[in-house]
Amino acid sequence: MESIAFTPSAAHTLGIELELQIVDAHSFDLRGSAEDLLAQLANHSIADRVKPEITRAMIELNSSVHTDPTALLEEMRHMRDVLGEAADTVGVRIAGGGTHPFMRWQDRTIFDSPRFQYLSEMYGYLARQFTVFGQHIHLGVASGDDAIAMTHRLSPYVPHFIALSASSPYFEGVDTLFSCSRLNALNAFPMAGHMPPSVTDWYGFEAYLNQLQSSGLVDSIKDLYWDVRPKPEFGTVEIRVCDTPLTVEKACQLAAFAQALGVALSRRALPAPEAWLAYNTNRFQACRFGLQGNYVDPVHGRMRLMDHLRMTLEQLAPIAAELGTTDMLQSLADGALKQGCDARWLRTQFHRSRELPAVVQASVAAWRGHVPQCIDMPPLTVIPRRRVRAGAEAIMPVDGLALPQPGQAPEALH
Repeated sequence: MESIAFTPSAAHTLGIELELQIVDAHSFDLRGSAEDLLAQLANHSIADRVKPEITRAMIELNSSVHTDPTALLEEMRHMRDVLGEAADTVGVRIAGGGTHPFMRWQDRTIFDSPRFQYLSEMYGYLARQFTVFGQHIHLGVASGDDAIAMTHRLSPYVPHFIALSASSPYFEGVDTLFSCSRLNALNAFPMAGHMPPSVTDWYGFEAYLNQLQSSGLVDSIKDLYWDVRPKPEFGTVEIRVCDTPLTVEKACQLAAFAQALGVALSRRALPAPEAWLAYNTNRFQACRFGLQGNYVDPVHGRMRLMDHLRMTLEQLAPIAAELGTTDMLQSLADGALKQGCDARWLRTQFHRSRELPAVVQASVAAWRGHVPQCIDMPPLTVIPRRRVRAGAEAIMPVDGLALPQPGQAPEALH
C-alpha cells in the first residue's frame, strides 16, 4: 500500500482561502476577468497569494500561516486593498458572498488550466454551475493521526460554521429559501460528504484512499469534496463548508472561532458514534434555516442551533482569553446572535431596493470596508416555523434587471 506523507505543522496555526466574485462595475453581473486581474498583480508582492479558480469570474486570496488571528486580519485587509486597486484598474469590482444573486451558469467560462479543463470535461455543466464562493479555514496539526482525530472532533460543528458564514440566499435570480444554497452545488459531486467514521487514524485514511484509487473512484485527495478533510501537504485540517463572508473582518472572526474550537476540542475525547446519526440532518438544517435551524446533540438532545452556538461560545471564552481573541469572538457572537448571518442582511438589501444588482452593489461596498460594521436591522429573534413552498420562478426577470445608477451609494450595511 502506498503511504501518504504528512508534513507536520505547529498545532493550532491558521490560514484561510477566500473565493471572491469578480463583478462588472456597471451591471454588477459576474465578469470573466481573472486573467486581467492576475496580469495586473503579476509583479506585486502578493502575486503568489492570488489564484484563479474554476471559472473566469472567480479569484482566490490565500493567506500566509499565522498563530494570531489579528495578524491574519491585518494581512487580509492589505490583500483586500491591493486586489481592490487592481480591480479598479481593470474596470471590475470584487465582492464576497457564497453565490452571485443573478448570474447564469450558461454564461460562465472555465479558466484555462489543465486541472480546471479536466474538471469541466469530467463534470460537464456542473463545473460551470460550480461558480460559487467559499472560505476554507486551515488548522495546523502535528501529525496525520492528529489530523484524523481533529477531523472527527470538528465534524459535529459543521452546522455552526455553515450558519455563521451563510451568505448565499439567492441563486440565478431566485430566493432559494436557504441561508446557504452554495453547498447544494457541492452536493452534486460524487465524493462530497464527510470522512467515513470508520477511518480512525492516518494508516486507516491511507488504506481508504488507496482503495478508492485502486477502484478508479478518485485520482487524488483533491477529488474528496468532504466538508472537513486532511490536507497532508500543508499539515492541516481544512474546514470547507463556509460561504465567503461579505467582509474580511467576518472571515477572520470565523478563523479565530475555528482556532479556539480546535484548541478546546484537542483537550476533549473524540465524539461518540451517535454524533454521526444526526450529521446530515443537522447540516441541512443549518443550510436551510441558518441559526434558526434545529440541532441534535447526543448529550443535550434537540435544540436550536442558535442555543447550541451560544453554549459553545461560552465554553470557548477561557480559550479565547488564552489566545488573545476574546474581542474577535465577541464580535462574531454579537453579529450572529443579535443580527443574524450575512444571508439575512442580503435579503434586507433586496427588500429595500427590490433590485438584485443593487444587492451586489451593496456587497461590493461591504467588501471594500466602506460601510459600518453594525447592521441597521431589527434584532434577531426566534422565528416560529411555518410551512413554505419554494418556487422556481425568478424574483424578477434576470434579463433586463433594473440597474443602480453609477455612483449610487448603498444604504448602511454589515
